[in-house]
Amino acid sequence: MKKKQVPSMVKDQQLVRKRREQIVSAAVKLFNKKGYHGTTTREVAQASGFSIGTLYEYIGSKEDILYLVCDAVYDEVVEKWERLMDTNLQGLDRLHQVIDSYIRVVDDMQNEVLVMYQETKSLPDDALNYVLGKELKMKSMFEKELRVCMEEGLLQLTEEGLALACHNILVAGHMWTFRRWIVQKEYDIDTYCKMQISQLFHGFRVRGTEGVEGKWEIKQGAGLQTSVNTEGRA
Repeated sequence: MKKKQVPSMVKDQQLVRKRREQIVSAAVKLFNKKGYHGTTTREVAQASGFSIGTLYEYIGSKEDILYLVCDAVYDEVVEKWERLMDTNLQGLDRLHQVIDSYIRVVDDMQNEVLVMYQETKSLPDDALNYVLGKELKMKSMFEKELRVCMEEGLLQLTEEGLALACHNILVAGHMWTFRRWIVQKEYDIDTYCKMQISQLFHGFRVRGTEGVEGKWEIKQGAGLQTSVNTEGRA
């Protein structure tokens, strides 16, 4: 997906990056507090530390600010995520650490992630498609890790199940942000990571399913490693 070109009157690219980082940081705080539509460009400029005229030397429109926020957040999530991952780990230890690191990055950047998902809908179609393409890129990173475990015989997943597993992992990270009003009261980040990964790996371990094979027999199971069981034994 082609990156959106945000206009700038300034030729010094190092200065452009610096000023846009200031704009993104200020915008995240304001969008969290007032929402995208409730925030003016003048407020973003003031919070960034310069005038409205200076702001428009680095962007072309208010939509550009939202695009820069979404683009920067995705890049930073992936960058921090990759730094946390231990390349020496293998198999399920590697998969465990990949998921754990992802959730912890979301925890570290929860305000930015929340803004990104709440306000993405306000982007024009071309920018929206680019941002959603980055979401699919993150999904593909999980798919790669899961496929390695499948090839090693550590996971039993169909192609349909593989795609759904990737979505479930992504949502496990999102939940820590979207439902933080209650989830973060019930769990600390260490417990949350441990329990989410346990459910992803082992499912609900449902018992007592005798006589309902037609209704409940799903070869995928509830978790990443669950195999078919129609005899009431988990």
